Amino acid sequence: MGHRIFLAGASGAIGHRLIPQLLAAGHKVTGTTRNADKAATLRALGVEPVVVDVFDADALSRAMLADRPDIVVHQLTDLPSGLDPSRMGEAVVRNARIRDEGTRNLVAVAVASGVRRMVAQSIAWAYAPGPEPHGEADPLEDGASGNRGISVGGVIALEKAVLNAPFAGVVLRYGQLYGPGTGADTAAGASPVHVDAAAYAALLALDKGAPGVFNVAEPNPAVSTQKAVEELGWRADFRLPA
Repeated sequence: MGHRIFLAGASGAIGHRLIPQLLAAGHKVTGTTRNADKAATLRALGVEPVVVDVFDADALSRAMLADRPDIVVHQLTDLPSGLDPSRMGEAVVRNARIRDEGTRNLVAVAVASGVRRMVAQSIAWAYAPGPEPHGEADPLEDGASGNRGISVGGVIALEKAVLNAPFAGVVLRYGQLYGPGTGADTAAGASPVHVDAAAYAALLALDKGAPGVFNVAEPNPAVSTQKAVEELGWRADFRLPA
């Protein structure tokens, strides 16, 4: 039996690759976007679109209370198209705000709506320096400087909000994304992951895995993904049909 899914960030790179997986699994999906122009695209994909800004707590509350989802999937980011280097400085600040304030709003509304589980996007390259590969219990680099400090601070706030909530919270620490909609056609970075496989992890986490954190990346020396493979049944080679 399918779930009622509230997909926050449905028009993003992972959202677009997750939607067909959710629908194929029999779930009913309501998807959020801040851009009214993208609502028609979401509807054409089979999603009930909601135009809402996560920073507008009242509007977010109305949307979720009307939908009464079983599970919230948090894929919200605020990054420029193609990760344009000339715009990344300001984007880091905006993205950290979404991870902190936006997540707090989403969690509060989810609790008020009776949500029983939340699956949230995090990153796998926020670990503090130490022996590799990093497991999920390794500390994040709290107190880092510059843009990294801003990013990691946002990640720490997001994870605390989700994991300390009264519902079952699952955090997926994604590696560096590549594939359709990500701005990167090929794998790059210390712990890459294809966007289809990243979305697949979110699908699996709806029903599998105890509350907690999972690294999600292709096999690499930087982070261990053994937990996601064993507990979620995740595969790094998952791809949507062409």
